Amino acid sequence: MDLSRFLSKEQVQPEEPRLSKADYAALKKAEREDLWTRVDAQAQAVFRDDGAMKGFLNFMAQCTPQSTRNLLILYEQNPEITHPRTFEKWKEAGRSIRSGEKGVTFFADQEYEKEDGSRGNGYTVTRAYDISQTRGPQPLPPQSHLPEEIIGAMVAQSPVPLAISDQLPQGVQAQYLPRQRTIYVRNGMDETATICAIAREQAHAHFDTVGSGYYRQAFAAQSYCAAYVIAKKLGLDVSAFQFDKVCQSCAGMDVQEKRGFISDIKRAAYAISRDIQRSFRDQEQAIQPDEFAMGESKPGKPPKAERTQEER
Repeated sequence: MDLSRFLSKEQVQPEEPRLSKADYAALKKAEREDLWTRVDAQAQAVFRDDGAMKGFLNFMAQCTPQSTRNLLILYEQNPEITHPRTFEKWKEAGRSIRSGEKGVTFFADQEYEKEDGSRGNGYTVTRAYDISQTRGPQPLPPQSHLPEEIIGAMVAQSPVPLAISDQLPQGVQAQYLPRQRTIYVRNGMDETATICAIAREQAHAHFDTVGSGYYRQAFAAQSYCAAYVIAKKLGLDVSAFQFDKVCQSCAGMDVQEKRGFISDIKRAAYAISRDIQRSFRDQEQAIQPDEFAMGESKPGKPPKAERTQEER
């Protein structure tokens, strides 16, 4: 009897040889080395010129906080990414990946057990998906704030006190003085210049930590870049920023130094952004008048009491 009418023919595929533990480890090592080569190449490309630096800093401003290595590898793969997470993290958040979507290479933090039994922190290479690749309720757009509100938030959560100074040299908008641990700001500037100047000096204040060996010139370029990221996050006009001089000053750095430079920008920009957002959240907790409050009805006049016969 011919069974082909009832059963499909199945071709037996030869089994692929299984890798030994040593070969598998060597394969994974080669994959990691290739990935780090791409990270380093992207780090070099960031410092190519003004346009390259702006493109990367724009990405840093639009993307949720990431490690330096993830910022570089994500930007290399897709500069439009805004909110990447692994499949497991999106599942925990109640969102699912759209059918057919392909993830991007991603460094995920991982805790592991060392040979001596203690716990260590490392990473694993996995796939991540942007929020645009997921299903779920649309996230609310970021709330916009007036310049006055932004300046108020920056002052309220500043890492060091701010003070108006009429003694700043010509052309100096604001400056952090380490001995006084104070940022002195010129009064009367336009709102955008004021915000950017304060952000730059707050970055300097963040770099001035105990044991850091801080001196202004060592962090001038990083603070300038951090101010750009903050201004971009806040939706301000950033057309006045130029990065050719920054790129030229970093031309002699090796790739590890350039990654460190990017880490400095990220560290300061993330810290200032957290402080500003904390101040906004504090303001939201305060009881304020509501523009959509319901009006109160006016109380009616009480009815007149009827007089008794005796009163008449």
